[in-house]
Amino acid sequence: MPGRVVVRLSAPQTRTDAAGHRPARPVSTLPSAADELVDRYPRLDRPALRVNFIASADGAVSVGGLSAGLQGPGDKEVFDTLRMVCDALVVAAGTVRAEGYDALRLTAPARAWRVANGLPEFPLMVIVSGSLDLDPEQLIFSDAPIRPIVLTHRAAPASPIAEVAEVIALGDDRVDLAAGVEALHARGATQLLCEGGPGLLGSMIAADLVDELCLTVAPLLVGGPAGRIAHGPPAPPRRMSLRHALTRDDMLFLRYARG
Repeated sequence: MPGRVVVRLSAPQTRTDAAGHRPARPVSTLPSAADELVDRYPRLDRPALRVNFIASADGAVSVGGLSAGLQGPGDKEVFDTLRMVCDALVVAAGTVRAEGYDALRLTAPARAWRVANGLPEFPLMVIVSGSLDLDPEQLIFSDAPIRPIVLTHRAAPASPIAEVAEVIALGDDRVDLAAGVEALHARGATQLLCEGGPGLLGSMIAADLVDELCLTVAPLLVGGPAGRIAHGPPAPPRRMSLRHALTRDDMLFLRYARG
């Protein structure tokens, strides 16, 4: 009789990358419970700059010039969770104008969560503007629960925005983003969230400031002239590790982090 070959199957080994991280979990459903969302998008135990963007399946960052046309089930919950857990929200002036940003007030449950976790009731609102072309009457300033911060440079023109915001000049003729991050850290704002726009993200990538990217992919083909989520000066590619991939009703929620 021919001999039998016995194959013994050993238990699968948990592999880690060079930084000791476990591989990303398989795709699962985006949770609805607030505490589970915080588990998926936690505050980190070190200073970090996290970026949140949405794009179509073919890479478009907007529909008709605005991101609202890309939004879908679950996107608002992730958006609100990221704002709730951050210390400061950083956004470019062009995005503030185009998207009609209102005051960073948060919901009552979000404010309660922050207070219960030893955080100020509201995050800082930080606008990056080289021209200081901002409207003091826009709700982001006129209805702000705490005075916003505007990061600019020393060659910026005089502006009435200084009456409704704290203006900090960093850099000679362009905003020094690295110095801006350091200034926010010095104020205790170590968990930073950036919502764009693409020019600001491109500059942050070039300055090697981005620690995490939270990317929502909408199940749409947009085509047309829409741009991608980042553009700016050339920069070397930087490797990211996938922390999770979640779905809800064909929307895809990805979280990438530096190793």
